[in-house]
Amino acid sequence: MTNKQHILQVSELTRKVRFMLESEINVVWLCGEISNFIAASSGHWYLSLKDNKSQVKCAMFKGNNRYTRIKPKNGQQVLVKAKVSLYEPRGDFQLIIEQMEDAGEGLLRQKYEALKATLAAEGLFDVSRKQPLAKSYNKIGIVTSPTGAAIKDIISVLKRRSPNSQVIIYPALVQGEQASADICASIAIANQRNEVDILIVGRGGGSLEDLWSFNEENVVRAIASSQLPVISAVGHEIDTTLADFVADQRAATPSAAAELVSGDMQDQLNTIVNYHQRLRAALNQHYKLFAQQAHQLSFRLQQNDPQRQLQAYNQQADELNQRLLQAMKRYLNVKHQKPQFIGQMLSHLSPEKALMQYQDKLEDLKVRFEQSSNILLKQKQTKFAHLVEQLNLVSPLATIARGYSITRDENGNIVKSCHDVSPGKSINIQVNDGSFSAIVSKEQN
Repeated sequence: MTNKQHILQVSELTRKVRFMLESEINVVWLCGEISNFIAASSGHWYLSLKDNKSQVKCAMFKGNNRYTRIKPKNGQQVLVKAKVSLYEPRGDFQLIIEQMEDAGEGLLRQKYEALKATLAAEGLFDVSRKQPLAKSYNKIGIVTSPTGAAIKDIISVLKRRSPNSQVIIYPALVQGEQASADICASIAIANQRNEVDILIVGRGGGSLEDLWSFNEENVVRAIASSQLPVISAVGHEIDTTLADFVADQRAATPSAAAELVSGDMQDQLNTIVNYHQRLRAALNQHYKLFAQQAHQLSFRLQQNDPQRQLQAYNQQADELNQRLLQAMKRYLNVKHQKPQFIGQMLSHLSPEKALMQYQDKLEDLKVRFEQSSNILLKQKQTKFAHLVEQLNLVSPLATIARGYSITRDENGNIVKSCHDVSPGKSINIQVNDGSFSAIVSKEQN
């Protein structure tokens, strides 16, 4: 042995081996049978993967295993994605599992990744080719099963958020061998008819195999070639299909897709409130104008007896107001001094008597408060009724309530002439208790 030869510590050796394994081999895909499975209280999983000749120890930490769809058990065949490593304290060769799937589903996952890479290389997932979406749509097409949970969720959201929206369902199988062909056919029909403004393509949640029709190449290309904007709404938030990548917008769930295409009724209510505020401001402006005119008329009458009487009344009101202020000041002074006086009296009087006195006083104040509240409420109700009456005088709704209606074309413009519409076009008619749509049958001269 020479002096220059370095003698390794055990920890140095295990560290070097771990570094070599992790840098040279890195990530592998491995198929095997689970044995010695342990779910630790810390949330981490420990197991061995084996075949008929060998086995290897594995660990899957809770940061990764919480996203695993399957519940591992001994004897189960799985496909894992793992990093090759070494557990230094014991010098054990092991795998750090990042992803685990059932062996059958894992093969589908490999097929999914291969097709995803091919389509991405073609540019089908590029953001530049996606169509921008509007804030809301009136005509909405849905490509899904007409009996599934997804269509019920979408329609429920649309009824709540945008009850006037028109919905057209393009039925299609969403699971099984015929599903992808059905989905493609429905997308083609929707584009050919061109009767909606946007398409929602999707279904409810399920396994990778259940959702596989939305990973088929023909479905991805059908969405990519659609002239109508497409929102992909497949499964739950954690589910991701190739349809999500190619669609113009991905929604986490079918319900989320319905929210994306529908305007919130709260926005409409906010608009009404805004109009109400503007109308109220206009009324206040008119009120100020009338008040100014009244002041000018009052000035012209200042030499007449009514004016002098009014001055006398004003002077009397000022005197009464001054007396009231003085009385209130005295009353407040008394009230301010009363706690000290009560504190002195408490040492001589029974607390029970003082409590009864305060209860009686409280009842008296309660009665006075209720009386004052009722008077103030009646004043506010009278003022509100007056404002409502003024609002109704200028509101177009009053005109509609007398039997008139407002007709708008497809773009929301008011129809003023027969020449503004043509046969076959859709119109919207607003009456006193709501609105409805109609189709123009023929033009009247």
